[in-house]
Amino acid sequence: MLVLHYTGMPHAEGAIARLTDPRSEVSSHYVVDNGGAIFALVSEERRAWHAGQSSWHGQTDLNSRSIGIEIDHPGHDGGNPPFSDAQIEAVISLCGDILSRWQIAPARVLAHSDIAPSRKQDPGERFPWERLHRAGIGHFVLPAPLVEGDGLAPGDEGPSVAALQGSLAAYGYAVEPTGSYGLETQQVVAAFQRHFRPERVDGLADPSTCATLRDLHEGLTPP
Repeated sequence: MLVLHYTGMPHAEGAIARLTDPRSEVSSHYVVDNGGAIFALVSEERRAWHAGQSSWHGQTDLNSRSIGIEIDHPGHDGGNPPFSDAQIEAVISLCGDILSRWQIAPARVLAHSDIAPSRKQDPGERFPWERLHRAGIGHFVLPAPLVEGDGLAPGDEGPSVAALQGSLAAYGYAVEPTGSYGLETQQVVAAFQRHFRPERVDGLADPSTCATLRDLHEGLTPP
């Protein structure tokens, strides 16, 4: 799989220094700075320590089966500004090169928040996944519009919650179909929204979120 991150640091130089310092115990295959320069830090054939404690489709050792790209960005704590055009064009080019060398399904081009929803928010709701998809990178559908209507929320219980959890798990998210809408489900729904319905990220499974999830499943290419 291919996992996209933001650095969450003020400058690319500091991020690269940290990612190349053995004492930090974190690393990544690539860094893309704000101007679009690409820095190769770890060979794609080698393991980098970018995913951390994470899961996708029941797999947990994601560092051994993923390529990581860190994108120079101050993160939510730094005001969550837009990504630069030059930077996104460089990310698209780099992703295209990686996908030409490795057989990675579109639905396995992921956000760090997808694989670690309880810990991570990156690359965040301002990352332009739709733009990448138009360039042939990743799996995406146009989000269903926000509408008024009943949905599911923390504290809800029953078959409808279990069905939501099952649908999220079938897509790849780590959530148990308990039938109880607790913190784990809220965090997974928020991660889903950051990637696929970024207009409103609140962890509530409103009609727009549920419709977008359904459309994503319908658009999946059979394995």
